Order: sequence, then C-alpha cells, then structure tokens
Amino acid sequence: MSPSLERPPLQADERTALVGWLDLQRQILRWKCEGLAEADAHRAVVPTSPAMTMAGLISHMRWVEHTWLEVLFLGGDEKQNPSFDETVEDADWHTDGATLKDLLAAYEAQCARSNEIAAAASLDDVGRHPDYRSAKANLRWILLHLVEETGRHAGHADIVRELLDGSKGYF
Repeated sequence: MSPSLERPPLQADERTALVGWLDLQRQILRWKCEGLAEADAHRAVVPTSPAMTMAGLISHMRWVEHTWLEVLFLGGDEKQNPSFDETVEDADWHTDGATLKDLLAAYEAQCARSNEIAAAASLDDVGRHPDYRSAKANLRWILLHLVEETGRHAGHADIVRELLDGSKGYF
C-alpha cells in the first residue's frame, strides 16, 4: 500500500488548512479499503466490536458527515440518518448488505456535499438545528471535530486492515 497523499500547504489560511486536513483523513480512510476483498470488508476482527469492519467504518463515517453538516449545521431532517435511530444500537455502522464499493461511493458523495456546505458558509456560522445542543457549534468547531473523528477512525481502519491481511502504512 503506497498512496499518493499530501498534507495541506504549510502556509495555508484557516479554511484551506481545516478542509485540507479533513480531506487527507478522508483519503486515508478510503485508501485503507483499496484492494480489499468484499468478504474481508465485512469481516469483524475485533471480537468485542463486531460492527468494527471496514464496511462498517465507511458507513459510519458517511453518516457522521451527514449528521454534522446536513442535520446539525444546516438544520436538516435527522429521520433519514440511522445515527439518530435510538431503537437500533450503532445503526449507522450497519451496512445492510451494501457492497464496499457502494458504501465508498455514498461516502464520497457525502464528503463532496459536506465540502459544498462548508465552502458556502463562514467559519463563524452556527448550526441551525433547534433540537440539538451540538448544533450551537460554529462551522470551524464542526470541521475540527470532523478532522478528529475521521482521523480517529482512519486509525481504526489502519488496525483493522492490518488484522485482515497484514497491509499497513501511513504515507
């Protein structure tokens, strides 16, 4: 595994740095899925975390992006997002038989949508959803949180991938 990944410029403005680091972590997460067999993408390797599969990670991250930017920031309807389903534990990690290819396509589309939302707003703009305290965060805070969340799960993906087939690496 040898990706062609680049960090944001060392002298970037705030928005370029935030989105650049987020995009890099997103790329790392997708890279960890390259060449992975479909069966392995759905195979749990951590006995105490059965939803922690590569496919589950991608599904979760797609819904994390949706949660923070479309629901909390824009004030959208949370009913289409399984993260808000309190009747099913970790519902956003469930892949419901979707292929890794389809999950990656949905994640890619959600990331593109997230970048559109971020590009159209000020970093000081505050979320609009009236029902969630987290919606009071400004876009700057949300983007920083997404860098943290995506980076954390890219690290999980690194470990899961190594346990699946021995592939490892960062840059």
